[in-house]
Amino acid sequence: MDHLARTPLQIGTLIRRVRKKHGWNQGELADKAGLRQATVSLIETGHGAAKLDTLLRVLAALDLELKISARRKSSPADIEELL
Repeated sequence: MDHLARTPLQIGTLIRRVRKKHGWNQGELADKAGLRQATVSLIETGHGAAKLDTLLRVLAALDLELKISARRKSSPADIEELL
C-alpha cells in the first residue's frame, strides 16, 4: 500500500484510515505506540507540531514506514500545493 501525503492533514488522514482498517480506536493505537490518545487525535487532525519520533512510533504501531522520495510534479495541482 503506497499513498502520497504532503501535508500534516494528509498524513493524519492516512493514519486514521489505516487505524480503522485495523479495527482500533485512537486509544488502542495510542497504547500500542506508547502515547496518549490525545496525541493520536492531534496527529489524525493534521496538527503540525507532532515530533518526528512520535509520528514514527505511530507508523510502527500500524506496521507502516516512512519513505522519502523525489517530489513528482506531474500536474498543476501538485505545483499549486507548494504555494
